[in-house]
Amino acid sequence: MVENLNFNKVLEIARAAGEAIMEIYNTDFAVEYKDDKSPLTAADKAANDIIIAGLEALSLDIPIISEENKNLEYDARKDWTYCWIVDPLDGTKEFLKRNDEFTVNIALVCNGKLEAGVVYVPVTQEFYYAEPTGKAWYKKADGTPETLAVKQPEGDTVIIMGSRSHMNDDTQQFVEAQKKNFKNVEFIAAGSSLKLCKVAQGLAHYYPRFAPTMEWDTAAGQAVVEAAGGKVLRHPEMTPLLYNKEHLLNPYFLVSA
Repeated sequence: MVENLNFNKVLEIARAAGEAIMEIYNTDFAVEYKDDKSPLTAADKAANDIIIAGLEALSLDIPIISEENKNLEYDARKDWTYCWIVDPLDGTKEFLKRNDEFTVNIALVCNGKLEAGVVYVPVTQEFYYAEPTGKAWYKKADGTPETLAVKQPEGDTVIIMGSRSHMNDDTQQFVEAQKKNFKNVEFIAAGSSLKLCKVAQGLAHYYPRFAPTMEWDTAAGQAVVEAAGGKVLRHPEMTPLLYNKEHLLNPYFLVSA
């Protein structure tokens, strides 16, 4: 565990990034496109600047991997014990659609495994977070934190989360396969890391992701799921999904309660 880490400071950093995002969300913002054709807005950049400055101000000397940074080659990263993994605006496509389903993601990784994470929802001012103590919490705006815990399917119903922007045949096949085990199979589409958070919150039982994601898309949400008692496993190997890998592209995975 990192000594001298005040995790409340990380929550404050995420909130500040969210406030900057909302200032731009309520304007006629411009859109750029990166080399991989993914969209980029001033909100991504502003949130990234706030998070990088905030984490560096913690004076913990922990390197940062961020979607909006030029990240180091693996030879320079492979011996890191700790690192932050950041997505300053997860769900930029949802941001562009103005459907409110975007998040700020900050995760702390130790030797490839998640030690803590925070997912902040700027529109609703909700926090989902996993402390270094191993406890998971949900907090509404300025409300009192509530413990998060996954829930097993009950009776004949199973609830499956899926991507609002990346539905495909493999995912549909997973949904259909559950009908052999459950009379009622409910599918809920959502954007960003909210899908992982809903499993952690006990509002869904599975989230199959059989399409590309990057480490920054999943790290914070996975920290929350695991602290809430769930699992995030590579599919079909069913081995742990790890971080600060040589290639920052994730394999397919399954989030399970």
